[in-house]
Amino acid sequence: MEMGTGMSARGTAQGRDGGGKSAPARQTPERPHELTLTGRRKLTVSGVDDVERFDEQEIVMRCGGTLLVVGGEELSVSRLSVESGDVSIAGRISSLIYEEAPAGRGGFWGRIFRG
Repeated sequence: MEMGTGMSARGTAQGRDGGGKSAPARQTPERPHELTLTGRRKLTVSGVDDVERFDEQEIVMRCGGTLLVVGGEELSVSRLSVESGDVSIAGRISSLIYEEAPAGRGGFWGRIFRG
């Protein structure tokens, strides 16, 4: 998926299969989220439930019942607010992919704060 400078997207995008088919109905309601991509160098995401994992090539976030996978180079999380669900990412962003989220893992912050 490619977006131009300063464009925003809400909701859904194509999965990795590239088929563009709509996702099957879910049992649990999704938390609304919004993406703002500026010049493929800065991405702001609201409505993030958890950050699953991240490194310089890939950042994986849980947004409602799906995972948002951000691919690129020199990626870094420049701002993370667990309370509000806002995440800002800087770097060379080359892809935004939605995938179905596996159930019950708890993500990065869930694993850190478990006793």
